[in-house]
Amino acid sequence: MPGRRALLRVPTGATRVAGVIGDPVGHSLSPVLHNAAFAALGIDWVYVAFPVSAGHGAAAVDAMRTLDLAGLSVTMPHKAAAAGAVDRLAPVAARLGVVNTVSWSRATADSHLVGESTDGDGFLDSLAGDDGFDPAGRRCTVLGTGGAARAVTLALGEAGAEAVTVVGRRAEAVAECAALAGTAGHPAAAGTDPVTLREAVAASDLLVNATPVGMRAGDPVPFGIEADWLKRGAFVADLIYAPATTRLLAEARSAGASVRNGLGMLIHQAGRQVELWTGRPAPLEAMSAAAVSALTRGSR
Repeated sequence: MPGRRALLRVPTGATRVAGVIGDPVGHSLSPVLHNAAFAALGIDWVYVAFPVSAGHGAAAVDAMRTLDLAGLSVTMPHKAAAAGAVDRLAPVAARLGVVNTVSWSRATADSHLVGESTDGDGFLDSLAGDDGFDPAGRRCTVLGTGGAARAVTLALGEAGAEAVTVVGRRAEAVAECAALAGTAGHPAAAGTDPVTLREAVAASDLLVNATPVGMRAGDPVPFGIEADWLKRGAFVADLIYAPATTRLLAEARSAGASVRNGLGMLIHQAGRQVELWTGRPAPLEAMSAAAVSALTRGSR
């Protein structure tokens, strides 16, 4: 059984190790995605999950130097700490103040660690590659002001969106997030101005849910948005990938909107990490197949 023998491949002293740090991290799909990528590329690499408790993110990044790890993915709650522990931040990571990827730069004689953020580009890659959607010249609304919302807002602004309206509960956080989209950014504090929310949704070609609302059974639609507010022909993206269909996506699909969950973004941002670490194009089809298989097994 060749497939079974492949699963039993044993790392050696020459095997390169990459991994993800976070707390919690046991649920992460990253090992599935990256190990599928390394196998498809035929390279002797392995990817593991490192549980790292809050307050120890910077030390974990420093351990990358000591252990000569090939690369690190960074998830909550360490993204800001990792940004402060690397030697240099890539431009997008510098603007966001967080990193989700740490890689080696050997452009100079002295090797150093570079912090990157692949979330925003991964979102755009998913829109373009999976759905053929180009945000340039489009009106967009982003729900939420957390790290994912900030990355998406920045990416949409840099991709040439005509307007990016950010919706949140706290006016200060909304304004800070919207500013990342540059002149395209518009704040809308939904907690105090529901009329503005409805107007923004009705005018948007793209609606993005970057909040965790929808992950649990029985969760409502974020911010009480109603499907009949959607613009005809609108595209609705929910960054949640489990469950595969949130209430927001179900209602948007019923209203005739095109929809996409967050699995594509997850795969594409991981693909960008693979390319940063290995210098080779990511095998996205193999990564996608592995992710779908893992999610299918988990839902049984």
